[in-house]
Amino acid sequence: MLEHCQKKFETIMIIDDNSIDLYISSRIITKNDFANTVLPYISAKLPLTYLKKHKNTPKLLPNLIFVDIYMPEMSGFEFIASYNELSLELKNKCSLYVISSTNNEKDIDQIYADNNIVAFHEKPITKAFLEGLA
Repeated sequence: MLEHCQKKFETIMIIDDNSIDLYISSRIITKNDFANTVLPYISAKLPLTYLKKHKNTPKLLPNLIFVDIYMPEMSGFEFIASYNELSLELKNKCSLYVISSTNNEKDIDQIYADNNIVAFHEKPITKAFLEGLA
């Protein structure tokens, strides 16, 4: 008899311009039953539009947002600056994590100085990392 597997999260949003990292992260999340829905984005502009559009519909907002910082068009830091301007209610629903391969001290200091960022994790997203979340 198959048991219904309870997912840890309803929705996880991933923002990363590297399509391979985006695919691997999405597969790790779905394969290990960490979320019912994964919202993958290869650019930071569309997820911002998504968050603004659904700001009054909490069930459509992601529980977790994983964002890379080095991306063309709109960097992760630019996304974070725009995210910081969103409502407190939205930010209370969505936990923001920076997932990056950076080892730049200035970048890391900037990440840790932002109160809306829960944590920094070095790429790639792993099962062990996900198991340590909420």
